[in-house]
Amino acid sequence: MSDQQDTAAAAQKPSRSWTRSLAEIVAAFLVVMAAKGALAEPFYVPSGSMEPTLLIGDALLASKYPYGYSAASLPVNVALPATGRVFGALPDRGDVVVFRWPGDTSQVWVKRVVGLPGDRVQMRDGRLWINGEPVAMRPDGRAQAEDENGRVTPAARFAETLPGGREHTLFKLKEHGFLDNTREVTVPPDHLFVMGDNRDNSSDSRVSVADGGVGLLPVENLVGRVDAIVGSWDLGMKSQPVWTWLSGLRLARSFTSVH
Repeated sequence: MSDQQDTAAAAQKPSRSWTRSLAEIVAAFLVVMAAKGALAEPFYVPSGSMEPTLLIGDALLASKYPYGYSAASLPVNVALPATGRVFGALPDRGDVVVFRWPGDTSQVWVKRVVGLPGDRVQMRDGRLWINGEPVAMRPDGRAQAEDENGRVTPAARFAETLPGGREHTLFKLKEHGFLDNTREVTVPPDHLFVMGDNRDNSSDSRVSVADGGVGLLPVENLVGRVDAIVGSWDLGMKSQPVWTWLSGLRLARSFTSVH
């Protein structure tokens, strides 16, 4: 082979190598995005509306396949026409779900499903009623609720058992909360009634979207079901010296299931 041919061949090799590397990076990115879009996606809890089930600073893993897929399932917020859900299925009463807030779909929220299509839902004196019957609720001691700045507030703790037998724990911060009494609402088709477990600190289906709540949540807005906490860090540590931040890791909450 002549010197001229050797030079030409050497010039082509880096080009082919660079192209192949770029293709591999793009392929890896597409695989990761496909997995996030189809299987599961991590989310972060920024508020105390789901205490004590979820704490501020929890990192969640939401499984997408249980409820099927819609534009809300995409790992990036994309405005697409309403098309329903592919392989769609309704949540079970009691599921903790991640969804895109109807008021701004770029925001992702997390609440618990308490009402399914056709259910009549109401709050009476701080107690949840479904289809004309009070939901079982028993005292479960005292605890402390934490806000985004690390401040704590005394809270009454209760165990609530939804129709179907799913039990979870909730907080009540006030004896007579602002949302303790609501009108009865019938959940329409393709919608859900969702609530936070921190009942006096949650803008949920008891509050309209116009007033900053969720209103009746369209099923199409579902992202996935929260199955596990994969890690947690106490956000109150952010006001402490940096070298103490590692002590804010809540290792006992890592890789625990959500009920």
